[in-house]
Amino acid sequence: MKNKIIVILIALISGLSFSQEKDSTEVTYKKRVLESIEVDFLASYYKQDGIHSAVSGGKGTEDLTDITPTIVVAVPLNDDDILTIDAGISAYSSASSSNINPFDSNTPSPWQASSGASQSDALTSLVVNYSHSSDDRNTIWNAHVSGSVEYDYSSIGFGGGLTKLFNDKNTEINISANAYLDTWSPIYPKELQDFKSNGDNLNGGIFNNYFITGNTAYNPTKFSFHENKNRNSFAVSLSFSQILTRKLQFSLFLDVLQQQGLLSTPYQRVYFSDIADSFINEFQLADDIERLPDSRFKLPIGARLNYYVNERLVVRTYYRYYTDNWDISSHTINIELPVKLSDKFTIFPMYRYYTQQQSKYFAPYEAHISTEEFYTSDYDLSTFDANQIGFGLNYTDIFTNAKVWKFGLKNIDFRYNYYKRSDGLDANIISFGVKFVQQ
Repeated sequence: MKNKIIVILIALISGLSFSQEKDSTEVTYKKRVLESIEVDFLASYYKQDGIHSAVSGGKGTEDLTDITPTIVVAVPLNDDDILTIDAGISAYSSASSSNINPFDSNTPSPWQASSGASQSDALTSLVVNYSHSSDDRNTIWNAHVSGSVEYDYSSIGFGGGLTKLFNDKNTEINISANAYLDTWSPIYPKELQDFKSNGDNLNGGIFNNYFITGNTAYNPTKFSFHENKNRNSFAVSLSFSQILTRKLQFSLFLDVLQQQGLLSTPYQRVYFSDIADSFINEFQLADDIERLPDSRFKLPIGARLNYYVNERLVVRTYYRYYTDNWDISSHTINIELPVKLSDKFTIFPMYRYYTQQQSKYFAPYEAHISTEEFYTSDYDLSTFDANQIGFGLNYTDIFTNAKVWKFGLKNIDFRYNYYKRSDGLDANIISFGVKFVQQ
């Protein structure tokens, strides 16, 4: 469920950097990387719906609402060093995840939300980053630590990177590495939890309160609790950027990612075609939960090409190819056209196209068989196409004339996107950001 959440936050932190060199008899002047404290207030609103809930085994409502307020504070420690603190909360309400336990309702159904605790949750995150620039501003290194927690999941992360600029800063090379060490506190579909907790039988739990219809000898023998509750992710990123002409900039990037541990989602149901169906009211009881390999290798490769048409218009393009050892492959194409309306206002229409070929472990509702080793009915791993269209409006005042206490308003950014997938899922995404600079 959480991997559906498409949350877009606007990164508005910027820095100006250069140095001047004079002979040893003159006073050397070095401009600060960041002149004063900058504060970004960011927020996004995400609303989706669909018909292929992974919690209900590939059918049912995917209704979800997510609100993400975030604050980012960048503090110059001296001429060369910056400390950045990024803190946020992602609060969601989901009709789909509420059906982890649909049986607190008088009429459990994959198309209706229950009122259980899993209907909503909040992810709290914190990232602390430290960066240092060399005197000539041609070398920048950074290091960060992060942490996040929600009801059934926690994560700690750390990493760093190095950026080198050459050729009068027309060429830039960056390398970074990150590690995330995550731990599940697994929650399981209610019927499987109660069946296993009561000694693999239908005595106790929900089975004392509801009648089973269809196959009344419900017996999910393939289900077992996860012993490994860790998920570790490691990534190395490389990028190269080159200013080709006064109007043309080109960049390439490559990410190498490896994941180990519990990579399936414990509360996503699977139904087998060779096992007779059991129901409580309208809700079909799970045959098992999603099972996926404990290792995954990912390789995204992409490029950007930005062209400055004139003082009013810039063309920004992006392409990415993705592949992994679960047999997923995808292509992403994005174009954005910032149009400068005045010295302060810029509007930018944008369009994104995405196409994906499914994982070898995916099959729709009741298409798996019980003899398979790995299986999922999560449509995020299926074959689909997606279109996203939107626009943004940006206000910038380099003189920060508007004031709030000791801070001047530097930038306001608003974006709206509509997202639609060929499998029936669609979403509306609104994001908003405001930057203040200490006066």
